[in-house]
This record gives sequence, structure tokens and C-alpha cells, in this order.
Amino acid sequence: MFPDSNITVIVNTGEDMWYQQGHLTPDIDTVLYLFADLLDTTSWWGIADDTFHTHEFLKSLGASDCYLSLGDRDRAVNLLRAELLHSGLTLTQATKEIGDRLGLNVTILPMSDTPCTTYVQADGRMIHFQEYWVKYRANVTINDVQYIYDTPPVATKEVLDAILNAELVVIGPSNPITSIGPILHCNGIQNALMDAHVISISPFIGDTPISGPARELMVASGHQPNSLGVYEMYASFVDHFVQDIRDPIHVPNAVQTNTLMTDAETAADLMRFILKLKET
Repeated sequence: MFPDSNITVIVNTGEDMWYQQGHLTPDIDTVLYLFADLLDTTSWWGIADDTFHTHEFLKSLGASDCYLSLGDRDRAVNLLRAELLHSGLTLTQATKEIGDRLGLNVTILPMSDTPCTTYVQADGRMIHFQEYWVKYRANVTINDVQYIYDTPPVATKEVLDAILNAELVVIGPSNPITSIGPILHCNGIQNALMDAHVISISPFIGDTPISGPARELMVASGHQPNSLGVYEMYASFVDHFVQDIRDPIHVPNAVQTNTLMTDAETAADLMRFILKLKET
């Protein structure tokens, strides 16, 4: 539809963590692997046809906290990123370096170069989102979500320039609390979005999210778990709000189309719809 060189992806880093000597940044890696044609699109996690010899051997040796099943090639990327960060590169620089080594033409930007980590309160204690989602399979009741940091996160110059210079900003149907929320929490982002042309796609149909624990996280954060709740989070900067044609929830001035990207063609249809909407 258009070349990768015309695309910039601003990525949540709220789920990042240091894990077994590597630096895990799942959302960045998902985007890297997608554009490198490496992504396991059955799980949308890790590298397709990866092996897990290191993970299995670590478990057999009694290594602690092996709840994340990192593939061997995926782990190699984590270790390389750790090496780059230890050498003094920022996360933005390390991401570009890895993208260059993978031969990518797309621009992939972490939301910030300082940590801002998503924690949930479950059973009276705060746990990292990866623990909630992977270790406990979201089978614990949560009643709060917090973004934890030592220094308030600030959007990088690269991120702000990308937003302000973009012909169009698309906020995909990702989890509003854990995928989009940390980005919006970075200083400078929301003001930049107010000066951009922004189209957002709802991740809900009725009170059911397209995927993941968005319903529970919206409730724990004090938002309605539906498209109206998402719209209210984005209302100060969104120009067009897109709902699925099956969504019965009324959202003021929203437009509807098929948003379920079940294959490449329906995803392309949705992008064509968004591009037409941009012209209105």
C-alpha cells in the first residue's frame, strides 16, 4: 500500500524488563519481527519456528522465574539489546541499530528512553504486567494499574517530531491501558497529538475486547470497558474514532466499519478505509 520507509511506529515500552541478563521489550520486538518477516503470527510473540533449547535447559538446571518462554533467536535479540544499552546507547539508538542489522526500512521508536513500567495491583500487591499476563495468565483479580518510574517519562525528540511531521497518526485497536496508556503518559505526547490528524480504532465490540485483558484493565483503571470508555480516554486529541460494524455502543460522531483484521486482505481494507477517512 505504501513503502515501509513511509511508516513510523511509536511503541509502548511499559512492559519492558531485564530478564535473565537480557533486555526484554516485547512490543518493540513484535514490531521488529513483523517488518523483518520473522514474527510468529500464531501467537504474535517471538520468532516463527524458533527453538527453545536454552529455556528448557535453564529450567532443567533449576533457574528461577522461567515463566517467560523465550526462544533462542528471540533471546539473542534480548542479549544484543542488553549489550547495546550497557555500551551507552539509548533505547532509541539500540532499537535503530537492531532494525538496521535486520535490514528494516521502517522507523521504530520507543515512546521514551527512560523506563516507565506498567504494574497491576493483584491480591494486595503490585506485580509487573508480564507476571500478571504471562506468569499468572491473567487469572488473578486486579483493582489498580499504575505506571511506575524513577523519573517522569518524557517523549523523545524523535517521537515528537514523528507525530508533528506525520500526514496521519493512527492509534490501532491495542489495549488502551497497557499498550497506549504508557505512551500517552509520556510528557509531550498528548500536546503533540492535539496538533496532529489522529484516527483511532476501538479495541472493543460491545464490552468484549478484540483480544487480551483490556476489559479487566479498563475497569481497574476506572474506565468503562467499551468503545465509549476508550473514546473518552482519547477525546482531547482524536479527530476520527472508528468502531466495528458489530459494536452496539453509541459513541458520538464515531464511524463504523469492519475492524477485525482476520487476514491480510481485511487488514488492507481497514487501512484503505482509514486513508479515505483522512480526506474527510
